[in-house]
Amino acid sequence: MRLQAFLGAAISFAALVLSASATGETTEPEVAVTANFPESNHFGHVVNGEKNSLLISVENKSGRNVTLVSVAGSVHHSESNRLVKNLTSTKFGIPLLEGVKLEVPYAFYSEFKPGDLRLTVWLEHSVDGSKYRVSAYDSVITIVEPELSILDFKLISTYLMIAAIFGGLTYFAYLTYFPQSKKSRTKKTAASVSAPVGSVTATGAGGYQEEWIPEHHLKKSKKGASGATGGLSGDEVTGSELSGSESRKRKGKK
Repeated sequence: MRLQAFLGAAISFAALVLSASATGETTEPEVAVTANFPESNHFGHVVNGEKNSLLISVENKSGRNVTLVSVAGSVHHSESNRLVKNLTSTKFGIPLLEGVKLEVPYAFYSEFKPGDLRLTVWLEHSVDGSKYRVSAYDSVITIVEPELSILDFKLISTYLMIAAIFGGLTYFAYLTYFPQSKKSRTKKTAASVSAPVGSVTATGAGGYQEEWIPEHHLKKSKKGASGATGGLSGDEVTGSELSGSESRKRKGKK
């Protein structure tokens, strides 16, 4: 009986030791994690549309082989703690040496309504194939809009691109719905000028075309021509009479 009691006590003691050792191996390793905004952002403002960063400090105090798997975060309502959006997860896969502090950056983008929200950031690490999560940051942050500047190159380029696209679409719509009529270009040639109606006559004294002379000049020229013809009609000598008189003078000289 005593032998059986002794064996039973020994078996129970061994089982207790094994269970204690197994429990110690499965406990979460001690990893110290802290997160802060950079010194340039003392008030912890998160700017919409820009890259916001957190510096996460990690130290392995467990004496075991710990591997930093990833860092992730989420945004919640500051009062109700209702989830607004999950942030991107950054994977690392870096072994954490015992007693060595390691700083890793965590960057995220914000596209939220300006105001106060709660930011939660956590770190995941693994030991012997088991993953554990440690909280790194859990505090209220302020979402703000970026400061506008007249000399902001990105803003100016964006406006110029939008204006160019809008102008191109407007011009295309104008050509589509308001087509311009094609004007026929006629070549100016001598044949295109309208010729005077009627036959053109020219006298030996130098004829002219009355169709090309203004009407008031024609009236003056007609009056002058009628007076000149009246004065010369009585003294006009024909060519035949002049030739007959010259022949008579030659015969008298002989």
